Amino acid sequence: MKLDILVPIVTYPDGNTANFARHAVAVARHLDADVHALAIIADFPRVASALGNLLLDVPAMISEARERCRERGAAVVEALLTQMEAVEFRTTNIDCLQSAAGDIVTTFAHYHDLVLAGVGEGDEATRAVAEAAIFGSGRPTLVIPDALPAIDLEHVMIAWDGSRVATRAVSEAREFLQRARSVTIASVTDEKVLSHDDPGKRLAEHLSRHDIKATAALVKGRGRPIAQTLQEEAREIGAGMIVMGGFGHSRMRDFVMGGATSGILKDLQLPALLSH
Repeated sequence: MKLDILVPIVTYPDGNTANFARHAVAVARHLDADVHALAIIADFPRVASALGNLLLDVPAMISEARERCRERGAAVVEALLTQMEAVEFRTTNIDCLQSAAGDIVTTFAHYHDLVLAGVGEGDEATRAVAEAAIFGSGRPTLVIPDALPAIDLEHVMIAWDGSRVATRAVSEAREFLQRARSVTIASVTDEKVLSHDDPGKRLAEHLSRHDIKATAALVKGRGRPIAQTLQEEAREIGAGMIVMGGFGHSRMRDFVMGGATSGILKDLQLPALLSH
């Protein structure tokens, strides 16, 4: 059975770019998966100020902004369409207020196997959609830096501490792990107390029973933020993707995240599959 990937496309204020389409195509080909592009066209609340409408022509400004969103969404969809080749591809356009975008993506994600979210540098709207998918969808979410020149999914690094969320992340990353040429299990030893003396070795033994060959590595944080430690370690060993648990909880849709998850999303340098 083929995987079905949901690709939300954010269109406001900056949104995802056509470059993100390249990454979505690369992931779909790597997994031999189908793609459902969800273009989120920003809508805006009506302004009931006669003076404001008179001075600024607010309705015209709203109309122009909405049209720009449609054009951005169409550009990314077109970029996807022209590169998909044999991949089954479908698209849905949704008009909604920015505040509702995360909930809409979460609802659609319930009927897909994986969410692929592009995160722009300093772009709070794309980050908010990624957070919503990670913590609300019940599905694994692969977040990718929108502006990254290219992605490499052949060497996967697992951020492993033996926790429940890390265990779930490994399980939900199985398709990536099975297709990778190299898998490294990285355990940061001086960031918090680990569940075992060498949890990475135990995980490597477990993965070997599923024909996934992995090597375990112990990493020193040396006082660095955990997100920085993980991404720098991945780059040092040549890994192009990180698998990790998403720590956090939702309270009235305000996300309170653990240091690793928050740090990864604020300074995303390479693809990271997060599961909560």
